[in-house]
Amino acid sequence: MNIAERRKKTPPVALTIAGSDSGGGAGIQADLKAFSANRVFGTTAVTAVTAQNTHTIEAFESMGPELVKAQIQAVISDFMVRAVKTGMLATEENVKVVAEFAEKSAFEKLVVDPVLVSSTGKRLLDKAAEEAYVHRLIPRATIVTPNLDEVMALLGKFPKTLEDMVSAAREFKKMGPRYVLVKGGHLGGPESTDIFYDGQTILKLSASRIRTENTHGSGCTLSAAITANLAKGMEVTDAVKAAKIYITRTIKAGSLWQLGVGHGPVDQFIWASQEDMNSQASEGTVPT
Repeated sequence: MNIAERRKKTPPVALTIAGSDSGGGAGIQADLKAFSANRVFGTTAVTAVTAQNTHTIEAFESMGPELVKAQIQAVISDFMVRAVKTGMLATEENVKVVAEFAEKSAFEKLVVDPVLVSSTGKRLLDKAAEEAYVHRLIPRATIVTPNLDEVMALLGKFPKTLEDMVSAAREFKKMGPRYVLVKGGHLGGPESTDIFYDGQTILKLSASRIRTENTHGSGCTLSAAITANLAKGMEVTDAVKAAKIYITRTIKAGSLWQLGVGHGPVDQFIWASQEDMNSQASEGTVPT
């Protein structure tokens, strides 16, 4: 096989800068699964190690900024990283480390998922770190993807309606990112609607709400899918639309699981759907 053929077969590369989830549902673990499911090679820079499961975070310890910096540098100096996402950065110093890379244009495309509050309600960053997000990191983002709790943390008000989400998207756009996606999974109602804003047009992305407790890691998975799509060369709007379809499928598939006693994970590989297809195929009911 010659060099040109090898390049054709080489997958695009994405980098996640985030914390480790010992329960495997969120963080680095969710990102790597979503990258792989979307046919992208995943690399990592670990910012924190957590001791958590489906219902609680027992403890976590952050990585020092020099180690985080060394991990990022090791990856981007060797791999052709097409897109980068951030998750839990854990400390103000780590936020600033990532911002320094972004300010030097070291990242081709940057997805900032401002993980400030865990799904169990535990605060993961102090106020100084949140200010570093607002003034240093978010302005350098290709797209920022806050959920409603993170909107509350950064803007001081919890959106209660779609109109509130639109207002929040406009406020985030003023911080400087090229695009904003306000995730509405916590809003309630028969549909789960996210607000996408490019500075001119508001786009409402809706899907029927799936009644399940298994949503742990859904935010990480969505932002990782966006990152994977960007790494593959998709335009931002198309990357977000495709990721919305993907996350809906992962939640639906994971709703069939019983892992742990709390909020279980989503099914990034959509195994449940594949099992259904295999079962139908064995019964001869799947069209060829």
